[in-house]
Amino acid sequence: MNMRDLIPWTRGSHQAPDFYRDDASSPFLSLQREMNRLLDEAFRGFEAPALFGRRAGFSNIGWPRIELAETDKEISVSAEMPGLEEKDVEVLLNEGNLTIRGEKKSDVEDKERQFSEHFYGRFERQIPVGLDIEEDKIEASFKNGILKVTLPKTERARTKAKRIAINAPTKH
Repeated sequence: MNMRDLIPWTRGSHQAPDFYRDDASSPFLSLQREMNRLLDEAFRGFEAPALFGRRAGFSNIGWPRIELAETDKEISVSAEMPGLEEKDVEVLLNEGNLTIRGEKKSDVEDKERQFSEHFYGRFERQIPVGLDIEEDKIEASFKNGILKVTLPKTERARTKAKRIAINAPTKH
């Protein structure tokens, strides 16, 4: 007996039934496409960090979450890294780029329930901050999973900024 004989729509013809065809008029296929589109849109913003393992549909792009603030005197960078400790993180400044990188290793074992998990992941974020930074005065602190880096600007950078006037659009 041939395996194709067991599939109902292949007996006597080599064509799948209507609900398997790529036909726009099929209500089932339309429903499936619409559900896939809605789910893709709903979960697009949820990104799991690599330290929680790579799951289908998730990536570590954009992790850790970074908040930048700039004043006339300095650039402040805050990075949220829950579950990490100071020893897990490295901060570098090289050619105008602030690099935040690290890795997390976690082993959980519960012999009573015969359960174990092993998480491992690396991350790296590069933030262009420019070359006008006083490198010897950079400060970094890490507390409760939040890294804060303060990059003071040089005197040249403080005076270099030029305000640009915004003109109102002319009416035609």
